[in-house]
Amino acid sequence: MAGSTVNEDYLAKRQLKRGTAGWLLLAGLGVSYVISGDFAGWNFGIAEAGWGGFAIAAVLMAIMYFTLVLALAEMSAAIPAAGGGYSFARQAMGPAGGYLTGLAVLIEYALAPAAIVIFIGAAVEELLGFNGPIVYAVFYALFIGIHLAGVGEALKVMMVISDLAVFAILATAVALIGDFDVANLFDIEPTDALGASTFLPLGFYGIWAALPFGMWLFLAVEGVPLAAEEAKNPARDVPKGIIGAMIFLLGTAVLVVVLLAGAAGAKAIGDSGVPLVTALKDTDSQTLATVVNVLGLAGLIASFFSIIYGYSRLVFALSRAGYLPKFMSLTSRRKAPTWALVVPGVLGFIVSLSGAGDLILGMAVVGATLSYALMALSHILLRVKQPALARPYRTPGGMVTSGIALVLSLIALTGVYAFDPRAFGYTIVLFVLGAAYFFVFSRHHLVAQTAEEEFALLAQAESDLDEYESGG
Repeated sequence: MAGSTVNEDYLAKRQLKRGTAGWLLLAGLGVSYVISGDFAGWNFGIAEAGWGGFAIAAVLMAIMYFTLVLALAEMSAAIPAAGGGYSFARQAMGPAGGYLTGLAVLIEYALAPAAIVIFIGAAVEELLGFNGPIVYAVFYALFIGIHLAGVGEALKVMMVISDLAVFAILATAVALIGDFDVANLFDIEPTDALGASTFLPLGFYGIWAALPFGMWLFLAVEGVPLAAEEAKNPARDVPKGIIGAMIFLLGTAVLVVVLLAGAAGAKAIGDSGVPLVTALKDTDSQTLATVVNVLGLAGLIASFFSIIYGYSRLVFALSRAGYLPKFMSLTSRRKAPTWALVVPGVLGFIVSLSGAGDLILGMAVVGATLSYALMALSHILLRVKQPALARPYRTPGGMVTSGIALVLSLIALTGVYAFDPRAFGYTIVLFVLGAAYFFVFSRHHLVAQTAEEEFALLAQAESDLDEYESGG
């Protein structure tokens, strides 16, 4: 029987290590995904819009992410699968909708590490005096190797690195409080743009162009549900983990956006490649600036490390379902998805050789906003189509909450075009090519035609494996 063959010979070889992550470790994963965004990148939004314009953009993106996180918390508790947003969309919109959502997330998660490793190379050059492909290759090889050792070990290493990065942000905030001056937030001269003022020196257009930079303060927190199959109690731990991470990140975002510009001036922060270090140097905290410069590398490493984890779980889920080549979901004796870690890592390394970190990150943001719109839509459709679905956690505000996330994600998508039309255009081409792969080839090779069928097969395979391991 085909189902039995898939059950015994296929899914049994594609098992992740269950019960390795509680809610606190999952919250740490969410913070780790994002933390490098607090160190650099977001501040260029001040150059696009002035402090006031960027503050508006950041608040809008914070609302988008918070409402999306609340919707994801419900869906991750109801559908605890390693595919995260892909799994939710497949349940709501079928194989095509699931794949297109997964493809958008994959663009984000495959390209983001390539951009981050370029920034890591720049930080290594500043600290040690060398950079280039060798640095990129070493970081990819080292951290993929740690992930291959097993998820428990990888997540613990990630927590230590993230803690160092968080310490740097908190220490910087404490050092800058005494130098804060509201006038410093508005030291950019108003232009003649429509709506320009002291508060909005680059006018209304600046707010639109700054939206992608507001996203950098929270980008990739949506990846927490990718760890659902490895959580101790997915229905409880994933919602607590992703909401906890989001609340923490809201706090760090307020600290860096307000205190850095308020201490060193909006113009200086908007032009800086290392805003925390710039703010500390401009306020004569030279020693701490050196320490934070080193720990800034820890922030980049934390995000690089954790997003590798995220893309591996997504590729694993897409491959296991038959959307991507099936060998990519094979797991090792340590229950690590070997090829799902290695293949995107090799491709990411090749992309990183371009050195175009800003362009690559812009493309990752386009993939992210597309996926957010599809995930928010999935929440709405699941509420309409499957009202009886068991929901251990329910989104406050229901479809209104996910509707807000949907609208804001579409607005954010246009914001990327306002800032960098190249990144927008290249990503749409990549998305169309990926969609063509599905409609021409992979839709004919799916393991199961519905999400429910795949999850049932997976549950049976896990039950069989448990019986085997217990001697039954």
